[in-house]
Amino acid sequence: MIRTTWNLSQKTAPFLRAGLPTNVLRDAIYTRRGLKWGVPAMLLAGPYLCGAAICRELIEDGGSGWLHLLVILCIWNTFKMLWIGPVSLAKLAGAWWRENAQRQEAASHTAPAYEEHTAQQAGSGHRS
Repeated sequence: MIRTTWNLSQKTAPFLRAGLPTNVLRDAIYTRRGLKWGVPAMLLAGPYLCGAAICRELIEDGGSGWLHLLVILCIWNTFKMLWIGPVSLAKLAGAWWRENAQRQEAASHTAPAYEEHTAQQAGSGHRS
């Protein structure tokens, strides 16, 4: 049973990632260029929460029971949008840290060559 569920989820995941708006937005935000948009994307949690509240009111006024699924979907998307912000900030901090480490490594490799070049120029009396 668990294997069947796992296989089914593996086969449906690409369709859900490509077709559902919040998944497309999440994938776009989790790129290096999109990480800065994680915190503003958290604002999208508000409309989803309002949508859940409206559906709940419709259910209480005698609306269709299928609206419960929309309530669950809206609440799920609310939490997903709220979670995008902190995760994107953590990923952005990691990207900045890696880029800074690469910059420092590149600078440490080029600094001795530059110092050697300037020492040779100073010793030979040449001015640039």
